Amino acid sequence: MISASIVLFNQDIKVLQKTIDSFLKIKLEKKLFLIDNSSSNSLEKVLNSPEIEYIFVGKNIGFGKAHNLVLNQLNSDYHLILNPDIEFKPLVLSNLIEVLNENINVSFITPKVVYPNNDYQHICRKHPSFFDLINRKLKISKNQILKNEYQNCDLEKSFYPEFIHGCFMLFKTDDFKKLKGFDERYFLYMEDADICRKIEKSGKKILYYPNETIIHHHQKGSSKSIKLFFIHLNSAFKYFLKWGF
Repeated sequence: MISASIVLFNQDIKVLQKTIDSFLKIKLEKKLFLIDNSSSNSLEKVLNSPEIEYIFVGKNIGFGKAHNLVLNQLNSDYHLILNPDIEFKPLVLSNLIEVLNENINVSFITPKVVYPNNDYQHICRKHPSFFDLINRKLKISKNQILKNEYQNCDLEKSFYPEFIHGCFMLFKTDDFKKLKGFDERYFLYMEDADICRKIEKSGKKILYYPNETIIHHHQKGSSKSIKLFFIHLNSAFKYFLKWGF
C-alpha cells in the first residue's frame, strides 16, 4: 500500500494532470491526497477518482503544514511527498520500493531528477550553510557550489547525501510519522533540508538512487519572484537559528 500527497496552489492543471496520471498508473494499492491551498476549490471538479482524496484548505497555509494535514490518516507502508510538476513511468515506484526495503536504515529514497529537456537537476546537496545561501546568489566561489552539489562525485551511482531537495521523497510511512512530518514553522522552502537533518539526528539515512529517473518541470520560483525570494530568506534564517550557521 502506497500513499502520496501533493500540495496545490493555483496549479497549472495540464502539468498537474500529468503528475496525477503518473501516480494513478502504478500497479499498486494506492491513495493520493490532494491538499489544495488555493482560494478556490475549482480543481475539485476535474480531479475526480476513487483513489484520490481532495482536501480544500481555502487559504495558503504553507507546504509543510499542508502535507502534515494527512499525517494521522496515513495507514500505508510507503508515503510519497510529491511536487505537482513531476512525471514518471509506472515501474519507477515499484523499483524504488524494492530498493528501499533492502536498506533498513534508510528513511526515504529519491531517484535521478531531470528537466523536460533531459538536463540533470542537482538535487543532492551538503547541509546548507549561511555562506552557501549567499554564494548561490552571488557566485562568490564556483568550486564551493560544485562541492556543495556533490559534483565531484559520480552522480550515476547511489550514495547517501546529507540533503536531497524534496520534489519526490519516497518515505517509509512509519519513519515519516515518527518524524512528525515537516516542521511547520517553515511556510515554504527549507522544510526538506530540515527533515533531512531530523533523519540524520534519528540515526537514519537518505538514499539517492539514479538507476530510476523522473522529470521535474522545475520553475525556480524564488530566483524569479522577489516575494518568494524573501520567503526563502525568512525560512533560511529559521533553519540556521535551529541548526546553526
